[in-house]
Amino acid sequence: MNNQTFLVEIGTEELPPKTLRSLAEAFADNFTNRLNKESIIHGKIHWFATPRRLALQVEKLGTDKRSYIIKKRGPTIQSAFDANGEPTPAAKGWAHSCGIRVDQADKLITNNGSWLTYCFKKIRPCVQILLPEIIEESLARIPMPKAMQWNESKIQFIRPIHNVILLLGDTLIETKILGIYSTRTTYGHRFMGIPYFSIPHADQYQKILFTLGKVQANYHTRKEFIRKEIHKSASIIGGVVILSEELLEEVTSLVEWPVVLTGRFKKTFLRIPNEALVQTMQSHQKYFPIYNKSGELLPYFIFVSNIESKDTEKIISGNEKVLHSRLTDAEFFFQKDRYHRLEHYLPHLKRVLFQKNLGTLYDKTQRVKKLAGWIAMQIGGNVNKAQRAGLLSKCDLMTKMVFEFTETQGFIGMHYARQDGESEEVAIALREQYQPRFSGDCLPSGEISCSLAIADKIDTIVGIFSVGLHPKNDKDPYALRRAALGILRIIIEKKLPLDLHLLIHETVRLYENQLINSKTIDDIIYFVLSRLRSWYHDQGHRNDTLQAVLARRPFKLVDLDLRINAITHFRSLKQAQDLSATNKRISNILSKTTDSLNTQVNKALLIEPEEIQLADQINNLYVILPLYYADSRYQEALMKIASLNKIINSFFNKVMVNSIDKELRVNRLTLLYKFQSLFIEIADISLLKDNSSIYEK
Repeated sequence: MNNQTFLVEIGTEELPPKTLRSLAEAFADNFTNRLNKESIIHGKIHWFATPRRLALQVEKLGTDKRSYIIKKRGPTIQSAFDANGEPTPAAKGWAHSCGIRVDQADKLITNNGSWLTYCFKKIRPCVQILLPEIIEESLARIPMPKAMQWNESKIQFIRPIHNVILLLGDTLIETKILGIYSTRTTYGHRFMGIPYFSIPHADQYQKILFTLGKVQANYHTRKEFIRKEIHKSASIIGGVVILSEELLEEVTSLVEWPVVLTGRFKKTFLRIPNEALVQTMQSHQKYFPIYNKSGELLPYFIFVSNIESKDTEKIISGNEKVLHSRLTDAEFFFQKDRYHRLEHYLPHLKRVLFQKNLGTLYDKTQRVKKLAGWIAMQIGGNVNKAQRAGLLSKCDLMTKMVFEFTETQGFIGMHYARQDGESEEVAIALREQYQPRFSGDCLPSGEISCSLAIADKIDTIVGIFSVGLHPKNDKDPYALRRAALGILRIIIEKKLPLDLHLLIHETVRLYENQLINSKTIDDIIYFVLSRLRSWYHDQGHRNDTLQAVLARRPFKLVDLDLRINAITHFRSLKQAQDLSATNKRISNILSKTTDSLNTQVNKALLIEPEEIQLADQINNLYVILPLYYADSRYQEALMKIASLNKIINSFFNKVMVNSIDKELRVNRLTLLYKFQSLFIEIADISLLKDNSSIYEK
C-alpha cells in the first residue's frame, strides 16, 4: 500500500479574524468526512490557519486503487411480479437503474420479508483524481455568512484566492480549485522573509514557511506562544493579565509572526471608569490591559505586533500615541457627562424607541420601576431602593460614554450613580441588571439587583410576546430565551420566594394599554418554563422528572427545584422503580373502572390483613405528610411513601381488587386511589419512565 503525506493550501487575502479558527476547523471536518465517506485510508489530519491561508496536511493518505461492493435493494418480491409472474413496472425500473435485467437480480429473503437485490463491484478512482473534487466540496461546505466574488467567473469564497497548492508527497497535483490553477508556490510574510517560494514536499510545509517565509502556520503554536509571552511581559512589570480567550483567539488570527510588546499610558487616565479603559484597549485596539495583584488597573498595556522590528521602541511609541488619542476622547466624554446627574438623562429616553408597538425606553423604565418595587416586596427587599434603581436603570444609555463605548452600559450607570451619592445597592443594581449575560455568567448579588434584573427581563418577554414577535425556530432577535433562562437562574439559585405566575400577571397588568389575553399569558409561562428542560438536563436531571413535577404546576420555582431534586433522589432508591410500576398499574386499573369511587375508605369493608395494613399506613401518612409539604421537605416525604413498597406489593399479591362484590371492589379501588394521591402532591410519578432508559435530549 502506497501511503503519502498530502498537503492543500488555499492562499487568500486577509481572512476575517473572529472566524478564522472556525473556518479552518470546518474545512478540516468537511475534508475528513468526505475521505471517510470515500473509504480513503488516512492518518492524522492537521489544519493550519493564518490571516492569509487555510491549509490541511494529511498523514499517510492511502493512494492505491480500491474496489468495493455496492448492494442495491429493490422492490419486494410481492410487488416485483404480477399474478402471472411477469415483472412489474417497478421491478423493471429498478433493474434498469442497476443496468441489468430483472432475471439477473438476486433475491434477499429474511424473516421480515423478501426483496430483489443486486450486488456489484465498483473500483474507486485513484485518489489523485478524487482529491480536487473533495477539496472543492469541503470548501463549499464551510459556513460563510458573506461570500465575496472577485472576478468575472462568478466564483465566490470568503475572500479572494491568490494561490492553491496540492501536493501528494513531492508530486504536484495539477488541477484548478475555485478557478485558480495549483502550483507549488506559497507566500511568506508581507514584510519579512522571502516573499514567495516553492514547497518541494508536503512534509516540509510548516518548516519551510517558518524558516523562509517568517510565518508560523500552526494556529495552536502561535496562540500558546502569544499566551506565554503576554504573561511573561506582565510579570516583568509586576502585573498580571486576565486573559480574554475571545481576544486571544482574535489576536492569534491577526498575526503570522507574533511579537509581544508592552506600552504605557498616562496615570491620569485611570480616573476614567475602568470599564471604558478596558473596552478601549480590548475592543478598539486589541490590546491586553494589565492589573496589579489586587485587581487594580495599571497604566500599562500589552499588544501583539505582526513584525519583528529592529526599532521596537518606535512601534511601541506609535501604539502609545494611538491609545493616548482614544483615551483622551474617553476622558472628554466622561467629563462632559458629569456636568449632569444621572437622573438628568431620564427624559431623553423618550426619544428612544423600545419597540414600535410598545413605546419608548422611557415607557419601559416606568414599568420596570414599578415592577422592580413589586418584586422587592415579594422577596423581602427594599421597595424604595428597587424603584429608584428601576428609574435610573436606562439613564446611562443616553450618556456620551455609553454612546461611544456601548459595552460599558450598566457599568457607567454604576459609576455615575456613586458619584451622585445614590445608595451602593442602587449603584450595584445598575451594573448587575443585565446579568447573567451568557451561560455560566455571574448572577446579580443582592435583592435590589435581583429585583431589577428580573423586572427588566420579564418586561421585555411579556412585551415582545404581546406583539407576536416571540422566538421562532432558531431566530430570537430580542434574546428572549437568554432572558427567560436568566430569570429562572436568578430565582432558583438565589432561592427567591417568587411566584412565576403572579410575576407574569403583574407584568401584564403594567402594560395597561396593551391587549394581552389569557392565551398569551399561557404561552409566556410555557415559554419560560420550557427553558428549564435543557438547564436541568445539563445538571443531570431527567426530562421526565421535570415533566412529572411540572404536571403539578408549581409556579414557585424554588419549590419546583426542591421537588425535582427530591424526585431525582427518589429515583436512586431501589423501591423507586417498583413504586413507579405500581403507580402505573393503579392508573390503568382506575382508568378502566366504571365504578364511582367513594371519598373515603370504609374500614368496615376491609377484610384481608394486607388491605387493613395498607389502609392504616396510608391514613398515618395523610396525617404526617402535610407537615413535610408545609416545610417543602419533599425528599423526606418520598422516603416515607417509599416505605410502603412492601405493603403495596403484598396487597396486590394477596387481595383481589376487582372483586365480584361491588362494595368491596369500590372500597379497594378507593384505597388504591388514596395511595396514588400520596405522590400527587409532589409530582405525577406515572410520567416517570424506566430508570434504565436513555436520557431524552
